[in-house]
Amino acid sequence: MADAPESSIPKSPAGKPSASKSSVSKPSTSKPSASLKAAAPFWRGRSLEEFSPAEWESLCDGCGRCCLLKLEDEDTAEIHYTDIGCTLLDAASCRCRDYPRRQKKVPDCVRLTPEAVRTLSWLPPTCGYRLVRDGHDLPWWHPLVSGTRRTVHEAGISVRGRVSGTEEEFETEELLDRIVDWPGQDPQKDPQGGE
Repeated sequence: MADAPESSIPKSPAGKPSASKSSVSKPSTSKPSASLKAAAPFWRGRSLEEFSPAEWESLCDGCGRCCLLKLEDEDTAEIHYTDIGCTLLDAASCRCRDYPRRQKKVPDCVRLTPEAVRTLSWLPPTCGYRLVRDGHDLPWWHPLVSGTRRTVHEAGISVRGRVSGTEEEFETEELLDRIVDWPGQDPQKDPQGGE
């Protein structure tokens, strides 16, 4: 997860040329000039190891789902999300309160690296790292596509308004009662997904 200011979000190149209304004419057989072709966004067609540190950090959409406590079933190894945030999760901004020192303050905080992204089973289906890992494009609401961090909240992807509290506010025996399904769902694909 990155805490870069919105102005530092790398922008993808202009996506589509604007369509103009004109009279019907004979289709052109010439190839478009290089200046009309938009360069592919940096996350397409490259391996995870090829991203610069800034590009890597910008893949985080800032949803906060990975900062929710997760429980693993000892018998099945199935992962269950809770609606309880890490001690450092700011539930309003969906960002880490101390990103640079998070692993010193929360020793079990997982640092996302290309190797980790390839092996972690609990990355949410909406996660930019997971989508790129699996060869998918980033959705319209991702800040790299939309150009603003607001869309991750507007699309219902973030944890904003859904976190019951931080881990210090709950006893261990209460965790089972805090299991929720929504962090493992994509509301854009499954709008009827339950809470």
